[in-house]
Amino acid sequence: MQAGLSGWVLGTIELMSALFLLVVGTVVLATLVFFVVDRNQTRSAVLRNYPVIGRFRYWFEHLGEFFRQYFFAMDREELPFNRAQRQWVYRAAKDVDNTRAFGSTRDLKPEGTVFFINTAFPTLDEDAVEPEPLVIGPYAREPYRHAAFFNVSAMSFGAISAPAVRALTRGAKMAGVWVDTGEGGLAPYHLEGGCDIVFEIGTAKYGVRTDDGRLDDARLRAVAAHPQVKMINVKLGQGAKPGKGGVLPGAKVTPEIAAIRGIPVGADSISPNRHPEIANVGELLDMIAHIRDVTGKPTGFKAPLGDVDWIAQLCDEVHKRGIESAPDFIVVDGSEGGTGAAPQSLMDGVGLPLREALPLLVDTLIRANLRERIRVVCSGKCITPYEVAWALAMGADFVNSARGFMFALGCIQALQCNRNTCPTGITTHDPRLQRGLVVTDKAERVGHYAANLMREVGIIAHACGVREPRQLRRWHARVVGDDGLSRRLDELYPYPPSAGASQ
Repeated sequence: MQAGLSGWVLGTIELMSALFLLVVGTVVLATLVFFVVDRNQTRSAVLRNYPVIGRFRYWFEHLGEFFRQYFFAMDREELPFNRAQRQWVYRAAKDVDNTRAFGSTRDLKPEGTVFFINTAFPTLDEDAVEPEPLVIGPYAREPYRHAAFFNVSAMSFGAISAPAVRALTRGAKMAGVWVDTGEGGLAPYHLEGGCDIVFEIGTAKYGVRTDDGRLDDARLRAVAAHPQVKMINVKLGQGAKPGKGGVLPGAKVTPEIAAIRGIPVGADSISPNRHPEIANVGELLDMIAHIRDVTGKPTGFKAPLGDVDWIAQLCDEVHKRGIESAPDFIVVDGSEGGTGAAPQSLMDGVGLPLREALPLLVDTLIRANLRERIRVVCSGKCITPYEVAWALAMGADFVNSARGFMFALGCIQALQCNRNTCPTGITTHDPRLQRGLVVTDKAERVGHYAANLMREVGIIAHACGVREPRQLRRWHARVVGDDGLSRRLDELYPYPPSAGASQ
């Protein structure tokens, strides 16, 4: 028996030795092959001069973006969202204690920093009230009444996965918020959750298009027939890529997505940079009137702003045609807005950020005496309570967020939205990766995030002495100037003299 055991041990040692030699031989052979290939290639000077070893540079470069997030970046350093912002969303979504000790890590000294002014006599809990529903589209056949001031921004099925859409719509129903479909059309998953839906018509008119890319009234009417579809949003543009249409890489265009959008399977889904039928404010109002007539639903548009001269022209045209011709809402998207795929040149360097675009839009509507007729929705990196409170104080009626809700779904800011390799299953159509997104669990997190954010915006409002968040005004906040001293927001962005009760 001992001899047999010794033979087994010797055999195992010989086998392991053979495997070791095989591995070493393979590594040596691969190294020689890579050495020859790298030495003779002409694309990379680093690899040509430092064959094999130079490959570690690219590996470290790839890993660097992940290591920085966890080991090197401070809590308030990262972009597009820092660790402190992400952690607040994660904790709100999990509905766990979100208090902090020892003091804030937010530096209040840099120019542009906004903070709210507390009153000596804050609002008592028993005096606080819930936000009243606002009427959107009073001249539509089916006006929409909605109370929640924080809602889910446009994310197309295609850009995000079916489990993500399911979780978003179910969570939105729990919190009483709407979900914008994005420009990818109305998917069955949008309707499963039972929440209110804003149907977006992008420049390619996915889901409601004719074969030549024009608006198909019959398909539009069929979409609007769903009672959950409450409003129609005509997308003119997007903050992350002004002047360019949506981009969905072909790797993410599955047969199901292709069928919903009305496009070929596996081909890049690239929208035109504008609606061919809309070349001026008159044609925009014509399109809005047509869609509102076909659907009976409140209709507005979404756009990033480069200036507001065209908004002033639109207001003048509304007064010529009659107040019923006005868009029922305008969604202003800041240049800091997100997207699944966009040229870096547009993302980094074109369009007004929300901090300028929102007050410019609101003040233009006030001057035209259309502020009460046209509801203002804004979007652009508003994912925490004080950012949403700032938007309401500047004049927004509603605030939309996409990336905040992505964090609630479990997004880790891997920056792989355009590669179909999202590790959390949110922006991929790989079933193996989607498996990690458990719809029932993430739906609860979406609902908790929306509810907790709105609750904490209410806490800010009460600290400022008002009864509910929509009563916040510009004089309730201050912004740090270039001299290090703060000024009230209504001094930096004064209300127009004709504002009157609109303030």
